[in-house]
Amino acid sequence: MADTRTPLRLGTRGSQLALYQAHTVAQRIADAGGPPCEITIIKTSGDRLQEAPLSEIGGKRLFVKEIEDSLLAGDVDLAVHSSKDMPAVLPDGLIVAGVLPREDPRDAVVLKQISGECVTCDTPESLLASVGEHPSIGTSSVRRVAQLTRLFPHATFQPIRGNLDTRLRKLDAGDYDFLVLAAAGLRRLGFSSRISLALPPEACVPAPGQGIIAIEVREDDNRVRQCVAPITDADAAAALAAERALVEALGGGCQTPIGALASMADDGLIDLVAVVVTLDGDRAIRASARGPIAAARLLGQRVAAQLIADGATEILDSARR
Repeated sequence: MADTRTPLRLGTRGSQLALYQAHTVAQRIADAGGPPCEITIIKTSGDRLQEAPLSEIGGKRLFVKEIEDSLLAGDVDLAVHSSKDMPAVLPDGLIVAGVLPREDPRDAVVLKQISGECVTCDTPESLLASVGEHPSIGTSSVRRVAQLTRLFPHATFQPIRGNLDTRLRKLDAGDYDFLVLAAAGLRRLGFSSRISLALPPEACVPAPGQGIIAIEVREDDNRVRQCVAPITDADAAAALAAERALVEALGGGCQTPIGALASMADDGLIDLVAVVVTLDGDRAIRASARGPIAAARLLGQRVAAQLIADGATEILDSARR
């Protein structure tokens, strides 16, 4: 039986979304009969370098490194992350001990408000008709740019960083024609109405782990693992295992043009679709497969092998260069 009296020290970034995620995990642990959580805000390199494009400063691992260092040092007992920010291979001694149910994993288009009203589109084609052939698109994701270039070949892509409020304010001020953000973050922070179009995976395969809140702990900390186990969602855990295994097999990091999405099928099976795209969008390699949930990691490795056989390694090597 886990000790429910001694509080858990929970490490997190201080952004709007990170704090929402941290408080959600803390509440779920408490609701499951676990100990209270004391939230510790840890400033990461990614937070300090707000003006630089992620692809130029080392990718999204900059949003977890200092938190993982605190976890390894014993300064916090668990860490809560957006799982898409985590490296494919964790530092020795750390594991993902639990995940919450997945929110909408898709990428979302957010258009400028018109007279204070949110604008919606039905399809990528209707979006193109509404913004014209030369839109200015705000996104800091290499993966999104690579895929959206195929939909909007004459678009201008501009990096955008900062809290969600800041990004939306810049959009509505006219700095961009539209933004592409994770639907999960918009929904969790109460901005569902700002989603103009949720991009179908056929148009833009999401980032591996998108929409999943992950709880990272020290591998040998059985007390914390026992506190986290009751709040873990089995379907989300299997999806994340498949997607992370695929990225690991491809040798990819956070800022590489890899999309992957696992979804639950029938009879205990899981579907995995993935794409690797050249940075200019000129070539896209896709692969998919279905397998048992119990073998989620093997499914990810199998789909990665398909991508590699079709030339994914060459694309990724070129992207890294």
